[in-house]
Amino acid sequence: MTAREIVLKTKDVAAGYGGGDIISNISIDVEEGQIFTVIGPNGSGKSTFIKVLAGLLHTRVGGISIKDEQITPLAAPERVAKGLAYVPQEYNVFPNLTINENLRVSTEFLKRDRCATGEQRERVLNMFPEIATRLTLRAGHLSGGQRQMLAFACAMMAAPVVLLLDEPSAGLSPKFVAEIFDRIKAVNRTGLTVVMIEQNVKEALRIADTVMVLVNGATRLSVPASEIGSTHDLHKLFLG
Repeated sequence: MTAREIVLKTKDVAAGYGGGDIISNISIDVEEGQIFTVIGPNGSGKSTFIKVLAGLLHTRVGGISIKDEQITPLAAPERVAKGLAYVPQEYNVFPNLTINENLRVSTEFLKRDRCATGEQRERVLNMFPEIATRLTLRAGHLSGGQRQMLAFACAMMAAPVVLLLDEPSAGLSPKFVAEIFDRIKAVNRTGLTVVMIEQNVKEALRIADTVMVLVNGATRLSVPASEIGSTHDLHKLFLG
């Protein structure tokens, strides 16, 4: 099998708040078209790590690159312009705006070469039919699962290289959880690379290609998802 291109890379990344590091020495190579999933117990540094990738928290040491281009010094909007899209766990849509307005606002601050084309908008709406037929509805009237779909759609408008997802199933009713993960997999099948942190380990492993286990701010393991449970005991990894 031909090796795929590394589209997102970190090298010895450390970051934190105040005077100490929450994560340290985190190095990852994410291949094009992968779903790369980060799991770990509460307080392991997962949210810190994805905020560092998105540019919401600066690294103390280490580097981040996308397609061999260093983005470590770039602010969050500049990283979006380079091809990163981030869907936060909360406050990921504008509830007082319509679906159509949310989609439009999502790329307005980008440079012309990354603003959504009519073709890209059509592709996005085809991927998310539950919002495509309700464009004039205010986002605040959507269910939690529908809001998450809208947040994904907004992130997709600029045709990103890598989609960053911060616990996409958080706060959703059980009936929506499997649907959300199925949609993530469907989006990934279009060729989009996904980096996701998630607490719902069972569903995350169902769609993941590679899994990194983060414990106490450090990488405990990074392996193909198929090895979790068969070769590696997740409970022992979490508990040390």
